[in-house]
Amino acid sequence: MKREILINAGTRETRVAILEDGKLVELLVDRPDNRRMVGDIYLGRVEAVLPGIQAAFVDIGTEKSAFLHASDLVRESAEDAEDDEDEDEDDDETLDPAEAVAKSNGKTAWQGGRGGRRSRKTAPPIQDALKRGQEIMVQVSKEPISTKGPRVTAQISLAGRFLVYIPDSSRVGVSRKIGAGAERQRLKEQVGAILPDKSGGVIVRTVSEDVTPEALKRDLETLMAQWKKIKRKSQFTRAPALIHRETGLTRGLVRDLFSAKVDSLSIDSKPVHAEVNEYLKTVAPDLIPRVKLYEDRIPLFDTAGIESEIRDAFKRRCELPSGGYLIIEPTEALVSIDVNSGRYTGKKDPEKTVLRTNMEAAAEIARQLRLRDVGGIIVCDFIDMETKASREKVLQELRNHLSRDRARTKAFAVSDLGLIEMTRQRVRQSHYQSMTEPCPTCEGTGRVFTPETIVRRMERSVRRMVVEGRKDNLLVKLHPDVAMYVLEQERELVSRLQKTASFSLELRDDPLLKPDEFKLVVKGQGRDVTQQYAVA
Repeated sequence: MKREILINAGTRETRVAILEDGKLVELLVDRPDNRRMVGDIYLGRVEAVLPGIQAAFVDIGTEKSAFLHASDLVRESAEDAEDDEDEDEDDDETLDPAEAVAKSNGKTAWQGGRGGRRSRKTAPPIQDALKRGQEIMVQVSKEPISTKGPRVTAQISLAGRFLVYIPDSSRVGVSRKIGAGAERQRLKEQVGAILPDKSGGVIVRTVSEDVTPEALKRDLETLMAQWKKIKRKSQFTRAPALIHRETGLTRGLVRDLFSAKVDSLSIDSKPVHAEVNEYLKTVAPDLIPRVKLYEDRIPLFDTAGIESEIRDAFKRRCELPSGGYLIIEPTEALVSIDVNSGRYTGKKDPEKTVLRTNMEAAAEIARQLRLRDVGGIIVCDFIDMETKASREKVLQELRNHLSRDRARTKAFAVSDLGLIEMTRQRVRQSHYQSMTEPCPTCEGTGRVFTPETIVRRMERSVRRMVVEGRKDNLLVKLHPDVAMYVLEQERELVSRLQKTASFSLELRDDPLLKPDEFKLVVKGQGRDVTQQYAVA
């Protein structure tokens, strides 16, 4: 498989596109006003301890307090953590640069990972470990999403190019992606030899395979020096305060994502290109020839033909090659995905037609989840299949494509209703949430009332004024589309209302109104009385 990384760097936005066989599979966006927080280390102050849910809220200086679960106070051994590193690394070629630190942290009891619930040490009662007003160093493992504040862990870890340094641990672990027993043992012995006694634990990352002892030592010394600075800074800082900021998008990208398995890295900014080359000189000089400076006048993403794919990632409908399509609907609780055959009707065998559409849908669903950065609970409604063999084939196809995802995923068996339920690790808001906002007209529902519904609401409001015995002449303002509906469909409306009213009634269109909005204005005083009478 051909893998490419494109970096479009601007003054107010940096975008990173990851391509597999020429197709966009992942998009990372970094803006100054929407900075990534995962991996940042804070000195926080405990605001509240809640024994009922075994959690605490910690003030770290953000708009909303951070959530700290009791399980995130317990330090896993490096052997436990290496299991997480194995799942999360995905061979390191697709790790999110901002997530590398958090992914090597100890995980909570359930985060929707492939392995489901993990065995871990029993967390002590949080009321015994924390007190209100206590200062504690924490690391962000999940960014604020919707109405929730960031999630944090007290299990600090620092990611380097080849190693993950865990100050509170005491073991050396090796990523299980390094399968050869001899190589695993060699790496463990090499790192154990350079790791000072009682100085912390280390996880050897997959990219460390065939790396020299000198490179490992250099990486470890850098991480240990970084940790000393963090500890020193925490001693002279008052909570709440930011102690350490995770490396930026571009540098983190090169550290965690750029390896021999990536064919090329194209950058359209000279300063960023120079920064990447400078970093690679110390960690991976053999990769420098793969870094290319893009200098054409045509924008980089336009040349790659992916701008349209980025735009389509915000649409509900997603087309399939054969003519079928997906409908992707994000909601507060979950994301629903509906598979439709569309104009693809096949030739003779209906089961083959359905199977082909579902197989295409399985591959596209996995890609869209990565591209849109969708997380949480996802329910996929595939077209009904008659045979168990077909259902298993589609499920396996979905799992095969999900295995390329850097986020932890788990797809369950097809349910009795023909649904596939799955989870995907959610570390930050999806692009849909972070780059769009609710419509001021429909308030996020995606629907507005029909003109007839608006007219009936207006009519009920006017009748309330009649019942109250008001005699003020009334001006009713309507959106032009609603006014046109009255003109074409209900010409007698005004005269009908005036027969029962003791005041005159005038309708007027107002293009400044929302499509499903109307206003009742008392003519003589110019006073808006809409809220008084427009109950429903």
